Amino acid sequence: MSAKIGVDLGLTAAEKEYLRQLAWAAIAKKLGRKVAEPRPPAAAPHLDEERGAFVTLKKGGALRGCIGHIQGDRPLAATIREMALAAAFQDPRFPPLRPEELDGLELEISVLTPLRLIDDPAEIQVGVHGIYLQCQGYAGLLLPQVATEYGWSREEFLNHTCMKAGLAPGCWRLSGARIYIFAADIF
Repeated sequence: MSAKIGVDLGLTAAEKEYLRQLAWAAIAKKLGRKVAEPRPPAAAPHLDEERGAFVTLKKGGALRGCIGHIQGDRPLAATIREMALAAAFQDPRFPPLRPEELDGLELEISVLTPLRLIDDPAEIQVGVHGIYLQCQGYAGLLLPQVATEYGWSREEFLNHTCMKAGLAPGCWRLSGARIYIFAADIF
């Protein structure tokens, strides 16, 4: 990838490593492996911040689970643990993770900024913003890195967010559609 994706939310390298270890340990324990509980770094103020976050799992480069919580209403560390388990065992698109899949599993964490309602889709910066769209009683969300991974334009990104919501491409143009953007620290 040539362009940097994501934003810096101030998390230290030690905090990011702890969150990765926390997510892995939660999944491994659920699969019956004996793993030590990771210890948070001594100075880790960001772990208690109330932030939304997603955990994405990939196997061989292919999506294997992705679940998140968009509202910042609980401490980040608790959100990461919960979303790691949900991505591994509750993503309705995939069967629950099996013990033999743990080795070679790739894990990506996206810590979110708060959602911001926009009036003009031109505000969306592909590679910087994710989209949360509400329309006709449905909602869909795509993380910032998705548009970059697929090489989508802004309009393609919006159309795919509509489809993620179970709606037709172009629904974002309807008068009742609400488009929110957010950024993420992706690691």
